[in-house]
Amino acid sequence: MKSIGKNVVIEDDVQIGENVIIGHNVVIKSGVVIGDNVVIGDNTILGRKPMKAKASAVTESKELPKLVIGNNVRIGSGCVIYRGAVLSDNVFVGDFATIREDVEIGEGTIVGRGVAVENKCKIGKWVKLETNAYITAMSIVEDYCFVAPMVTFTNDMFMGRTEERFKYFKGPHLKRGARIGANATILPGITIGEDAVVGAGSVVTRDVPPRIIVVGTPAKYLKDVPKEQLLENQKFFKG
Repeated sequence: MKSIGKNVVIEDDVQIGENVIIGHNVVIKSGVVIGDNVVIGDNTILGRKPMKAKASAVTESKELPKLVIGNNVRIGSGCVIYRGAVLSDNVFVGDFATIREDVEIGEGTIVGRGVAVENKCKIGKWVKLETNAYITAMSIVEDYCFVAPMVTFTNDMFMGRTEERFKYFKGPHLKRGARIGANATILPGITIGEDAVVGAGSVVTRDVPPRIIVVGTPAKYLKDVPKEQLLENQKFFKG
């Protein structure tokens, strides 16, 4: 059984599972696979193909695999999810979020309102990406990480200058259980260790070891993460 709103466009080569609810003005492009018990909000576009600007450094002109949306996924209104992405079961996508091509999002992850996940990113299981966070291309966010509102990832050390920059594009890598406070900025290629914490408003210019708290501009060691806050001591942690 499906519930389909008004003015919905569904192109050829689309697979839709059971008990799917599709809102008004939704566009589903060819090459989309939708699992069971999925909800798609009004004015959302699924399966869009990327447009490559002449100056784009990481967008490729290539044939992309299908957009795959798992079971029990909830997608808000006004979202754009590109062909070539994979959303695992029980993912939640808030209103106006954008998920680009070549992105994997693990089970149970929350992509908040207005979040942008750029291309070639891997997001793990049970991650929280809060409102208006920016996850730059070529980033890795492992399981159980928390990224607060307005956090900015970066991947270009040269800020668009010189041909040399193409050799060094790399987004941040958040290890399992890392937490990033609101409005923090993470520089290109930085690794945030397991269970580490970055304080709100910090600018992270070097790798952060596991299980410590860093704050400031540039971010520096403040103290160790309290034992009761470690991931292994949380009731929701599944190992």
